[in-house]
Amino acid sequence: MKKFLLYFFAFIFICFLLPALLTKQDIQASVNKEEETQIDETETTTETEETTYEYQKYGTIKLLHQATGEVEEIQLDTYLYGVVSAEMPASYELEALKAQAVVARTYTVYKIQNKKHENADICDDSTCCQAWISKEDRLARWEESVRESNWQKIEQCVNETKGKIITYNNEPINAFFHSNSGGTTELPVNVWGGSDLPYLQIVETVGEEGYSQYASEVEFSNEELIEKLKTKYEDIQINFENSEDIKILEYTDGNRVKTVKFGNHEISGVEARTIFGLKSANFEIMKEADKITFSVKGYGHGVGMSQTGADSMAKQGSNYEDIIHHFYTGVEIKEINSL
Repeated sequence: MKKFLLYFFAFIFICFLLPALLTKQDIQASVNKEEETQIDETETTTETEETTYEYQKYGTIKLLHQATGEVEEIQLDTYLYGVVSAEMPASYELEALKAQAVVARTYTVYKIQNKKHENADICDDSTCCQAWISKEDRLARWEESVRESNWQKIEQCVNETKGKIITYNNEPINAFFHSNSGGTTELPVNVWGGSDLPYLQIVETVGEEGYSQYASEVEFSNEELIEKLKTKYEDIQINFENSEDIKILEYTDGNRVKTVKFGNHEISGVEARTIFGLKSANFEIMKEADKITFSVKGYGHGVGMSQTGADSMAKQGSNYEDIIHHFYTGVEIKEINSL
């Protein structure tokens, strides 16, 4: 009798209960697989949305290569790969590189709207527009071990900010930038004259001291100093024994030299920077018996975004939008298609 009951329950389990259990597991497995597929599709869609942008305008630009005079039609963001990789070290933080990408895109659109070149939108000369380098040349200048990772980082910073520009009153700004502010940015009127722009104000930048661009010195003998000044002022006369003959007379609000006296001439700090090849107009003058030393802070004109300042902010946790709003006053970050 016991054996009969054992066989009976085994028969019931095999015929009815076991198939039910297997069917339930198959259904659950199917549900799990479907959910995983939906998650994968969601992630793919999100990634696509982050890297795809349909430019309604400015998607293609005309780039003038100054060395050859050739004008090349190029996709805007492809062009920006070359700009960002030429203007900012790839070793900088990703958020700083993103800020540079948005600044460069804004500067490009501003140049297009305020055309300077007859047959082109912008050129690759940093003294005229902004620097640019081809992918091939950029890769060749990097160490082989970092070429691929550096270029991927450059592409990422441009792609993740596609379509983003900086505006003031719904117009793209003249997005100036420079290497190192020496601790404080400058007003454009103190560099180029004219009138100030409301979004380019003086701001303080912390953390720049640790960069090589922060401090430099340039030394001249008394005779060399005279020769440098004679390139612009042939009648220059300096009494090196008179402490009043070489003297800083006035500073700008951005702590740069506004006016400096060299003997019988008073010149601007910006002009002195050009004549003596200084990295910045933020300098002090140290005089000795037979030589003059310029002690310089910062690198560049000091207007707009400091690149080392941007990197310092990124290291402290700021994102690219924080960086942009710090260096450009009262601006908005908008889609280029909204213009």
